[in-house]
Amino acid sequence: GKLAIIRENRLQNKIEILISNPEDGKNEVIYTETNKYYIERIDDSYMTMTDDGDYFIINSEKDGWNHYYLYDMGGKLVNQITKGEWDVTDFIGIDSKNKTLYYQSAEESPLTRDIYSIRFDGTKKKKLSTQKGWNRAVFSNGFKYYIQYYSNANTPTVITLHNSKGKLIRTLEDNSKLKETVKEYNFSPVEFLSINTPSSKWDLNAYMIKPANFDPNKKYPMFMYLYGGPGSQQATDRWSRDWAWFQMLAQKGYIVVCVDNRGTGARGEEFKKMTYGQLGKYETIDQIEAAQYLSTLPYIDENRTGIWGWSYGGFMSTSCLFLGNDVFEMAIAVAPVSSWRYYDSIYTELYMGLPQDNAEGYDNNSPLNHTDKLKGKYLLIHGTADDNVHFQNAIELSEKLVQDNKQFEMQFYMDKDHGIYGGNTRLHLYTRMTNFILDNL
Repeated sequence: GKLAIIRENRLQNKIEILISNPEDGKNEVIYTETNKYYIERIDDSYMTMTDDGDYFIINSEKDGWNHYYLYDMGGKLVNQITKGEWDVTDFIGIDSKNKTLYYQSAEESPLTRDIYSIRFDGTKKKKLSTQKGWNRAVFSNGFKYYIQYYSNANTPTVITLHNSKGKLIRTLEDNSKLKETVKEYNFSPVEFLSINTPSSKWDLNAYMIKPANFDPNKKYPMFMYLYGGPGSQQATDRWSRDWAWFQMLAQKGYIVVCVDNRGTGARGEEFKKMTYGQLGKYETIDQIEAAQYLSTLPYIDENRTGIWGWSYGGFMSTSCLFLGNDVFEMAIAVAPVSSWRYYDSIYTELYMGLPQDNAEGYDNNSPLNHTDKLKGKYLLIHGTADDNVHFQNAIELSEKLVQDNKQFEMQFYMDKDHGIYGGNTRLHLYTRMTNFILDNL
């Protein structure tokens, strides 16, 4: 028996695979990869061995897109399995007996996901999912069957059972009750758009929810939502729990918009990693420019623009209000990072390098250093027991705002963690935010 060990340096831009002999503790490096930015945080599916122990499969962004590669146990490349200007987004499993890899990808569009099978040698690629939207699959142990989870932005999740060729066997859950509820509450359709901004060479993906009784001759306030962190996505064609609150705001007369800035996922390495060392800089520019563009639409009131986010999204909504103080009139930040110096090292150093090597990247993009620019209405929310984005972030930010003589609102939740829930908490939180929007936008 041999043991495979995956080793990464602290900067997370060099990875090695070692084969170790447990008998005598001897190690041999069989694979090395480096990247000028970083190598995505490695998870359990990064390296998968075939049942016979002769080969292993890894994913890598080395050709600019996330793809699978087949190696022998000596570390020699046999072949690249998937290829093209699109990202593989999830490893589903390998059927060693039939030399077949199952995976999920954004080949057709960054907005959607499909399920594919492909032979280890890169031939016989087959798309198993048939409906446009978001498809996810879980296979049985012998790879004879899989359960598929499908949704799109306007259709709640449908769960079905299929054989390995993709043939539908039966529907397990059609969510008809939720579909009825959605109809009853008169949800507006979620619309997708792409926005061309001056600073980005890429168009940015976005969605918009208009009021149910939308009148193109009226002007509506715009409330933007974002997350924006590296490799993440919000503007996707899938069902979301967020819709319910956004639909309620739309019914109260707001247009809800969400834009995925540069640095987000499923659009290749260059789009994602261009924010390296400067988290917040280009993302904030993109959101401000997107808001400026949207404000030129005849039905959007340019004097009533708000933005909100949670966690990385709170860091972003804060930056947008401070740096885009002539564009945004209000912002809500839930559990925001206020300085990357306060965030955990494995995440932060992956995207920012070490603080001593990149002090400017850390400090120039920290909301703590831009509090003097606050002009609009600001609501800062945090749980005091947040073990992810520590409460220190909110306290430091509030103190800086006080010393800059800026008025703002705060809502703290005692002993609540990063999720801010438990008992009546979540209802209280969303009521607080809703009232703040109604009063200030």
